[in-house]
Amino acid sequence: MTTVDDMDYEFRTARPEDSKAIEALDGSFTTRTIFRVIVTEDGFALQEIPVDPPIHKVFPAEDADDDPAAEEDPNSRTFVAVGPDGLAGFAAVSYVPWNRRLAIEDIEVAPAHRGQGVGRTLVGHAIEFARECGAGHIWLEVTNMNAPAIHAYQRMGFTFCGLDTTLYDGTPSSGEHALYMSMPCP
Repeated sequence: MTTVDDMDYEFRTARPEDSKAIEALDGSFTTRTIFRVIVTEDGFALQEIPVDPPIHKVFPAEDADDDPAAEEDPNSRTFVAVGPDGLAGFAAVSYVPWNRRLAIEDIEVAPAHRGQGVGRTLVGHAIEFARECGAGHIWLEVTNMNAPAIHAYQRMGFTFCGLDTTLYDGTPSSGEHALYMSMPCP
């Protein structure tokens, strides 16, 4: 057991029996600010702007082709945080050897457990796995609408490294922009 902000959590690699709880986790967020993306001839700039009323974003359910708790790929892991009331969060990561990148494919923390260090501890487990794999850096993608997550990633040491203005076209998130963030593997 690990205590984070006076709450006891078990952090471990996901098991097959965690799959339903992972799929059911509420990954929605509410934000009072977003990052406006300004594309220029030479790159892009970001400007954090307030939104009123606040935006509540619920991510659409993904096709469950893969079991997020499966351990078939030695270069992938899903770490979970289990609190007294069940699953508090998870982080699914994968290592790509050719460029020595550990990608955080998905990270979600249940609303009742946000702001308590659960996400930071899950990223800590991802960092440990990255070191084991020999990763040179850790990388993730986040929508420009998710200012709370962006701020959390920045506090953890991630910096902006790219933009994709078309990643979400044709999806329920059409009109949003994918921001890429990375940090060296410490």
